[in-house]
Parts: sequence; C-alpha cells; structure tokens
Amino acid sequence: MATGFPDLNWFQISKHHAAVHRMHPKNKSGIAGMLFALFASLSGFSQSNYSRQIAAHREEYKAEFLKSAKSPLKKEDLKNLHFFEPDSNYRVEAAVQRTPAAEPFELPTYDGQKKTYVSYAVLTFQLNGKPHQLTLYRSLQLARLPQYRDYLFLPFKDATNGHETYGGGRYLDLRLGDLKDGKVQIDFNKAYNPYCAYSDGYACPIPPRENHLTVEMKAGEKNYGKAN
Repeated sequence: MATGFPDLNWFQISKHHAAVHRMHPKNKSGIAGMLFALFASLSGFSQSNYSRQIAAHREEYKAEFLKSAKSPLKKEDLKNLHFFEPDSNYRVEAAVQRTPAAEPFELPTYDGQKKTYVSYAVLTFQLNGKPHQLTLYRSLQLARLPQYRDYLFLPFKDATNGHETYGGGRYLDLRLGDLKDGKVQIDFNKAYNPYCAYSDGYACPIPPRENHLTVEMKAGEKNYGKAN
C-alpha cells in the first residue's frame, strides 16, 4: 500500500502483524486495534497532504486567469469558481497504448471553428473497480511552438455534465514526460473548464464521442457561478 512514507519500516510492522496469531485473544485484539489505528492515521495524513497539494494547484490555476489579456475572468470573478472536494480515488494510473499510425483530424470547437489534432495514445484505467478508456491527443498547431511541443490534451465528458459541471465537458493537460514505462497518472481532481464555460467567443474543442464517459467524475472543477 502506497503511503507517501518511504522511510517507514514496513518489515517491522509485518513481523508484529504475524505475531498477532500467536497471542492471547485479549492481546490479539489489542494489537489488531493498534495496527488498524496506525494504518487509519497514515491514510488520513496522506489524504490531508494530498488535499493541500490540490488546494495549492487550484490557487495557481486561479492566478493564471489574471496573467492573460485574453482571459474571460477578472479578479472579482474568481470567487465564482467552484470545485469538488479533493479525492485521491480520482487519481488513477492508466496503461498507455501509443497510436503512432493515427492520421490527423479536424476537431470541431464550440464556436464553429476546427482545430487539427492527432491521436497520441489510448489510456486504459480502472475507477471504482470498473474499466474505462480515453484517447489522449496532440495539437499539431501547438506542437510547432517550442514552449508547447511536449503538451498533450485530454478532453472528456462524463455524467455530471449539465448538472454539477459544465455541459460542454472538461479538460486535462499532460506532458510527454508524464508518460513513463507505458503508464501515466491521470488526476481528475485537476480537470478544468474550457473558457467557453465562462464566456462566448472562444474556440473550445468539443470532446470527441470516444471520450464520453458514462460514469460521474465528481472531481475537478464544477459549474461556474454555482456553489453546488
């Protein structure tokens, strides 16, 4: 079990756990209770630490709106940004299947334009014990710019759209360096709204049908302006 504590002596805990089976019933239940409390404490601390990381990420996300002249939001608008509570269950590891033979295609946007993308990989992961699949894309336009050459794009829709989240879907950004040994971590707690969720007039890519999830992704950004 990953705990975020690489220096913890799990071998010693394992030895104590094995010794429980040789103890008097009263002592056995006492040791078992202590072990349960220890693991619960570690799990709680890990979740708390993760929540702080996501909170910091969201503050950086909000600050980015104030750096661009093309931003749809101003400082006074940031109070209308809402998010699901951080939940590490929505941080998953996905298997990466590259699609090097994929042909470029025109991805429509919500303002009627089209942008050229290419499928980069198919990501397969488990969530709540069920398998899911999403396609990861690369923008050919951004790939020509040195500062965005390693950017990858993961747009998706899910069953919360139109209710708790923006009806047009949400996005995640990854980088080439995030893909290691045929695996990549997807953190849906970092899912964000396209600019179209805040204002008209933006060329926001429409998530392809292959990236429509039938489950509720109760993670990441919620509807703008609604404290739901």
